[in-house]
Amino acid sequence: MKDLTHEQKDTFWDRMDDVRAGMLHTDADRVVPMSHYTDPERGVFWFITADGTDAHKAAVDGKAVHYVVAEAGAKVYARVDGRLTVEDDREKLDELWSPVASAWFEDGKEDDDVRLVKFTPSTAEVWLTDGGAGFLYEIAKANLTDAKPDMGDHGVVRF
Repeated sequence: MKDLTHEQKDTFWDRMDDVRAGMLHTDADRVVPMSHYTDPERGVFWFITADGTDAHKAAVDGKAVHYVVAEAGAKVYARVDGRLTVEDDREKLDELWSPVASAWFEDGKEDDDVRLVKFTPSTAEVWLTDGGAGFLYEIAKANLTDAKPDMGDHGVVRF
C-alpha cells in the first residue's frame, strides 16, 4: 500500500476536523463511540472522557488502540492506530471544553471525573473520497466500461 503525500496527509487532518465521532477500539472485545478533537499542529487527537471509562483505563495503561471513522459527509474513511495517554493539561481542557462535553458531566469541567486523554497516532489507513456524487458517477462508469471504480485516494499516513 502506498504512502499518502504530505498534501493528502493535510487533507486527512482537514477532513477529520469535520468528523464528529468514531469508534475507539480499546481492546479486541470492546469498541466505544467517542467524539474527538483534532490537533494537527501537535499531530494528535484529544478525547474528553470520565474516570473509569474504557478510554480512560486504556490511557492509564498507555494502550495501543485503533480509532475508526466512516464519514461520508467529510469524505473520509480511516483506521487510525496509535496510543492513548492521560494528560493533565488544564489549558488544553479549557480550550476544548464545549456544551457537548459539558452535557456528560454534572459539574461541567470542574467535575472530579473529567479526564483529558491524548491519542497519538502512529499510522492510519485512509480513504479520501470525492463524496456522494463522485461515488455514483464512478459506479455508473464502472458498470458501463467494466473498469474498477476510482474511489479516491487510498493509502497509509505515517505520523
